[in-house]
Amino acid sequence: MGKSIASIIKERASQIEEGELFTVSDFTDLNNDEVVTRTLSRLQKDGKIVRVATGIYTNPKMTRFGLLLPTIDKIAHKIAERDKAQIMPTGSTALNLLGLSTQVPMNAVYITNGAKRKVKVGKRNIVFKNVVQRNFQFQGKLLPLVIIALKELGEKNITDDTMNKITTLIFASDSQEQKTMMYDLYLSPVWIKELLYPVIKQVAE
Repeated sequence: MGKSIASIIKERASQIEEGELFTVSDFTDLNNDEVVTRTLSRLQKDGKIVRVATGIYTNPKMTRFGLLLPTIDKIAHKIAERDKAQIMPTGSTALNLLGLSTQVPMNAVYITNGAKRKVKVGKRNIVFKNVVQRNFQFQGKLLPLVIIALKELGEKNITDDTMNKITTLIFASDSQEQKTMMYDLYLSPVWIKELLYPVIKQVAE
């Protein structure tokens, strides 16, 4: 006799790497979302897996400091993947992700071409704000984040320390990411083009 769907779900869930995120949609090949939902809920109640947000689970990763959960950004991108939507962090969220600010916002805010919503994660929230598709014309990942962060800071508030950190991030990025930077730069405001062009030009050479 073959394994039951519940047994297959339990086995597959246990094999997912610690700290990785998964959802009901990761089990669509079993063609029974109801059983998947019920089984994951049971595993969560039994302490085998942890629910980090509605419909988002992870295998617990224990450290000497206690349970280590995935980052808010990782959870946000998993939600976007599940919903087949694109997202980009905004404002203080972008600054924090780049290490340009140590302030951790209570609401991690992202623009999206998917549904507008708020997702509670522990004591914090992930907020998705709906925007039109043209906001997602960028090809890379790093430079759009840098552009958003610079807009948040404002032209008159860019310090040498900020530029040094951004330059380090750009030069440390992989070659595939660097190939997209000149294109993405031309989608930014004029003052950001002038600020970043000398750095991007060096990377492109």
